[in-house]
Amino acid sequence: PYVMVCNHQASLDLMCMVEIMPDRCVPIAKKELMYMGTVGWACWLSGIIFVNRQKTGDAINVIAQTARTMRRENVR
Repeated sequence: PYVMVCNHQASLDLMCMVEIMPDRCVPIAKKELMYMGTVGWACWLSGIIFVNRQKTGDAINVIAQTARTMRRENVR
């Protein structure tokens, strides 16, 4: 398992990154993207994990749970 960190500059950059990432790779995005209409729906349907950046504890829990799943299932 590995983690790729990308600093995209626009919301639509995430859609392009999803297209070039290796198979079985799941991106993590800010939760605000979920509420951006069609872009949010496309992100949700793509399996993107949303992180609430306003609540640090919640964000840490989501990332920690994702890391545990990656290790347990040997998922990249």
